[in-house]
Amino acid sequence: MLKPIAILCALFGLTGCAGVSPEIYRGQEPRLDLARYFDGPLTAWGYFADRSGAVQRRFTVKMHGEWRGNEGTLTEDFYWSDGTTSQRIWHITRLDDHRYRGRAEDVKGEATGVAHGNALQWRYTLLLPVDGKTYEVQFDDWMYLMDDEVMLNKSVMRKFGFKLGEIVIAFRKGP
Repeated sequence: MLKPIAILCALFGLTGCAGVSPEIYRGQEPRLDLARYFDGPLTAWGYFADRSGAVQRRFTVKMHGEWRGNEGTLTEDFYWSDGTTSQRIWHITRLDDHRYRGRAEDVKGEATGVAHGNALQWRYTLLLPVDGKTYEVQFDDWMYLMDDEVMLNKSVMRKFGFKLGEIVIAFRKGP
């Protein structure tokens, strides 16, 4: 009797991991166009919260994006609440109307993105340095364009399938 219950629990657990598809946002406005939104200067504010929800670090990001055709570069300069700074430079390619790929020095392999309507799901493995060691952490990153100037972002970080925490960011076009 316990074996069928265990199988059902495993199946429900696996289907629960599937999550939402970006296609459900296809009719949402305004339409997110990465080349248009991430072109020129932007500012963002955010925080990292651990798995219990406690905010561990806050940050401001000054960004500048530049696009030529389907190729874009987004330079992100992070200013952390503990006084440290860091930089990430994304090289993004639009593959078609809905799919993107990206590379950055601290990203293992390529990031993959799918956009529909006002939303983008961006997935990648970040090489995260902590206390002299580097950990591979999986990101499931969702961006939602609110209007021409504001975009909201929520990322879930996982290691071995276990949630480590979340990052929440608000973007605004302009310096």
